[in-house]
Amino acid sequence: MTGTSFQTFTEAAQGLVNPALQSWKAGGGKVVGYFCSAVPEEILVAADLLSYRMRATGSESTEESDAYFSNINCSFPRHCFNLALIGKFEFLDGVICLNSCDHVRRLYDNWKRYVPTEFVEIMSLPRKTGPDQVAWYREELALLKEKIEKHFGAEITDDRLKGAIRLLNETRSLQRELYELRKRENPPLTGAQALVVMVAGTAMPKEPYNALLRELLDELRQAEGNGGYRARLMVVGGILDDPAWVQVVEDQGGLVVTDATCFGTRTMWKQVDESIGDPLDALARYYVADRPSCPRMYGEQERRSELVRELYSEFDCDGIIGERLMFCDQWLVEHYMLDHDLKEESIPFLKLERDYVTSGTGQLRTRVQAFLEKMGK
Repeated sequence: MTGTSFQTFTEAAQGLVNPALQSWKAGGGKVVGYFCSAVPEEILVAADLLSYRMRATGSESTEESDAYFSNINCSFPRHCFNLALIGKFEFLDGVICLNSCDHVRRLYDNWKRYVPTEFVEIMSLPRKTGPDQVAWYREELALLKEKIEKHFGAEITDDRLKGAIRLLNETRSLQRELYELRKRENPPLTGAQALVVMVAGTAMPKEPYNALLRELLDELRQAEGNGGYRARLMVVGGILDDPAWVQVVEDQGGLVVTDATCFGTRTMWKQVDESIGDPLDALARYYVADRPSCPRMYGEQERRSELVRELYSEFDCDGIIGERLMFCDQWLVEHYMLDHDLKEESIPFLKLERDYVTSGTGQLRTRVQAFLEKMGK
């Protein structure tokens, strides 16, 4: 792809700070980082804040953060906190954490005490998806709304929340259009390129992002597409924000055409219901019950497995790769259960664990090559 839109997305995905974010800051705008896709961006957008999904792109070590985390903690919070300690997140005006896992929960404690960020909050996300849990999270959203209004001097009205919901639903709709193009026999973009677009959407103001994504979609609809691949693959896992990891997989001949990850379908496969009168009710229902869940949500494994198999069929995949960050207990159990489900339907499944910073590419290449050969590809 040669258009300026994809180049802009690449700049946004390759580093922590990008020109769109810098322009926002230069104009007096505030940036608030968040650590889980269950944090409602809509509330931040309604307060005229730039919502920024936390990642540790460009991190080279955990030398500083190792004093606060053990070596059996997940490498994602260790790399994020290391960058915070050396000042790489000074552009943030706030940080929001969730009790998404024990590792991120402890990241909040350390960040609150040792990093000079003025606004640092944590939210309690329920572990079930029933009406009581939706009602609980609705109260969490109301508390967050009040804290943001007080700290940033914003007024988050229902009309502004409804406008933010419409805007982010538009983003989700455009991203699903991008995925629709990947269903083609010769998709016009690779899995690594698709991840670049998705990551960029978490680090830019939504209006210019949507406009650039429309331009890219127009370009891709006319593109010839990628042929010559050995197999069509799906990736299932949690935090995957590194296109280089996907590129290593695709260099072996396996084209990634879809996913079930926290930077992919889990963020946009469903819409917030705009017909619900109370926008906080709509957001609570979406983030707890409606959108595709992750393994931290109890009683949802069958629904997650069903979605994986639906996407596998819908995108005409030949095999699935399960990627898991080392020491992540939630995804360890999830992949074990998913493996049993997929064996019942003879769907090839490769489980891979990795460090947050892509390394050991030789081993990754070897395992992917063996997986493709085992599938007869």
